[in-house]
Amino acid sequence: MAIAAFVYIYGMRNIFVILFIFSATASFSQSDALAKNYFEQGQFEKSLRIYEKLNKENPYRLDYFMGTVQSNQQLENFAEAERLIKDKLGNGRNFPQLYVELGYNYSLQNNQELAAVSYNKAIETIEVNPNYSYNIGRTFEEYSLLDEAVVVYEKAMALSDKLDFNMQLAQIYGEQGKLEKMFDSYLGLVEKNNSFKGAAQRYFSLYTTEDPNNEANLQLKKTLLQRSQQNPDVLYNELLSWLFIQQKEYKKAFIQEKAIYKRIGADLGGITELAYIAISDEDYDIGREVVNYIIENSFTPQNKLQGNQILMKMEVKTATTKEYPEVEKRFEKLLDEFGRNRETYLLQIDYNHFLAFQNNKKELAIENLKTLVKEDLTAYQEARVKMELADILVFDEKFNEALIYYSQIQKIVQSDVLAQEARFKVARTSYFKGDFEWAQVQLDVLKKSTSQLMANDAMQLSLLIRDNSLEDSTQTALKKYARADLLAFQDRNTEAIDALEDILTNNKGEKIEDEALLKQGEIYEKIGVYSKAENNYLKIIEFYNDDILADDAHYRLAKIYEEKLDLPDKAKTQYEAIIFNFADSIYFVDARKKYRSLRGDAIN
Repeated sequence: MAIAAFVYIYGMRNIFVILFIFSATASFSQSDALAKNYFEQGQFEKSLRIYEKLNKENPYRLDYFMGTVQSNQQLENFAEAERLIKDKLGNGRNFPQLYVELGYNYSLQNNQELAAVSYNKAIETIEVNPNYSYNIGRTFEEYSLLDEAVVVYEKAMALSDKLDFNMQLAQIYGEQGKLEKMFDSYLGLVEKNNSFKGAAQRYFSLYTTEDPNNEANLQLKKTLLQRSQQNPDVLYNELLSWLFIQQKEYKKAFIQEKAIYKRIGADLGGITELAYIAISDEDYDIGREVVNYIIENSFTPQNKLQGNQILMKMEVKTATTKEYPEVEKRFEKLLDEFGRNRETYLLQIDYNHFLAFQNNKKELAIENLKTLVKEDLTAYQEARVKMELADILVFDEKFNEALIYYSQIQKIVQSDVLAQEARFKVARTSYFKGDFEWAQVQLDVLKKSTSQLMANDAMQLSLLIRDNSLEDSTQTALKKYARADLLAFQDRNTEAIDALEDILTNNKGEKIEDEALLKQGEIYEKIGVYSKAENNYLKIIEFYNDDILADDAHYRLAKIYEEKLDLPDKAKTQYEAIIFNFADSIYFVDARKKYRSLRGDAIN
């Protein structure tokens, strides 16, 4: 009984000790937050009183000590701040960064000579123990004493091969505009740890631009070539290829990628990626050259097939109507060579997309895909094939059959983004056929989608339906608009423009007018009638600049001015309008980047 009582009393005592510690810690935390708040609000006398108390109760907490020092400095109690720092330096504990704090205290009094003496003392302590360098260098950086910080980091690395401050040095060199040293430091990091390459490229992109003659671009190229000569590592070929891709010099990038392939072999991944980039940027000449190289050097049927798939995507994109029969023959020849099975399902999807959407052979495409879906496909492959089949059925206005396939996809790949895409297309198809209520049900679910792009598309269509159903219960104008939208989807552009013109003429002043102007402008852009597209966007800006589509109009107008009409000053004005008036726009980040580029900023 006595033992049990002892255990109980001992246990309760421990609990009380723990509770006391937690209570004290919470109290310190609250006081610290209060002191910081007073300091940030400029109430330095109040912050000083709290920091003095915290420092007295926690003499080994350097943050509380510095709170006391900095509060005194803000109150211009420089003599007291100096006394505190000197006392701390003399108490036997090693805080050599306090010499920097002492020097900074002198600099606040415009006593640069004494400041320099203290800074030098801080640097000298590194010779005693290089491990002091991190705290000393960081303190110099906090006060923007970058030259001194560089001396600290460079001296420390010279004294100890265990210390690596290339990251800190690279960032400082960048701030100082010392591009050669900056690139050297980043590359030093990558040489030691190749996994840092991606991060280094992100840092490089802060300084490089698309312009090959930009100072940073020239310096990075020079640095990479010099290092490559001294140490012919494939790393430098990879980084040179990356730089040339940023500069859209795909032929030069191809030379580097071939050099990488010849040294490493077996992996055509980098060359394949370059092919996609060049083609997406419509550099078809180099695109064909790269793809043919892939085909010629493929060791496996899969790689050769992939090369031919890329080549056919390009051929489809560049072919004229007269060339369609030849493109069809090339697809057929490839399928005869590689087979019509699960291995070629992507090539077959591309082929039938071409047949339906470009070559006016919808029925043949539908028949082909219905045959393909009966093959022994994986669940994902089946979903992809059914998605293309359903899209073609919508294109052919066979809405009900398309809806069946979209619904099947949602069951086949429930957790995949394809299921979300299928649900969106159920909503879009219902909208095309005028069943706005069911479309809205699907869109309400999709607005919570994990795919941001899908959620944005769902939100836009949902707003279109909801906004244009409130004023008009018969939804007459919305039905006209949905029909015009379908015609645009079917590439029946002239009919779509006429249908939208009917809305602009006969439903003038209704909620849907700005939507019709935007959609018509997009179609004019698509067929290259930029003056009419410009006129539509200017109308939206003039009459609907407070509405939800205004930022779309500004952005599309800016792109026309910049990329089609070669009017950079007008483009800059439109990008600027987005920056200042539409901070929450999805175009904001790109508009700011484009604006800075047009303004001639050196850094992206």
